[in-house]
Amino acid sequence: MISVLRARYRRSRFDDTGGISVFVAIVTAPLLLAGLLIVDAFALLRTQERADALALEAARAAGQAVDPGQAVPGEAFVADPQAAAAAAAVYLAKAGVSGTTRLSDGGTSLTVTVTDSYQGKFTPTHWTVQGESSATLLHGITKPEDN
Repeated sequence: MISVLRARYRRSRFDDTGGISVFVAIVTAPLLLAGLLIVDAFALLRTQERADALALEAARAAGQAVDPGQAVPGEAFVADPQAAAAAAAVYLAKAGVSGTTRLSDGGTSLTVTVTDSYQGKFTPTHWTVQGESSATLLHGITKPEDN
């Protein structure tokens, strides 16, 4: 009987079945947490890239709104401020984001700023990101001409 107890004691003392090392126990939790935070970090980066891409396309759409009253007679090649803002707003509304359109340089330069947001999946944080893009109206047959 005593030899059986000694054998069981030795076997249980040196048997590592079902055990984990101290290193694994200490390192697993921080690595898991870091992995979850990285998921949110990359999703936030994707949201920023999306805002930039939407601003770029909204600026392109706004740039199509040329003022025909000045362009057809050849007076100037400029954007119609209301039509450009409306074109950008329609594009952004279809994408589900908000933004602003600003004209400068006498109507030949457009800047669109987009505001988008991301709610963290693993962190209780709500981020707001902005993307901005500009478009310049150019005309000419072989190279851009001055207005």
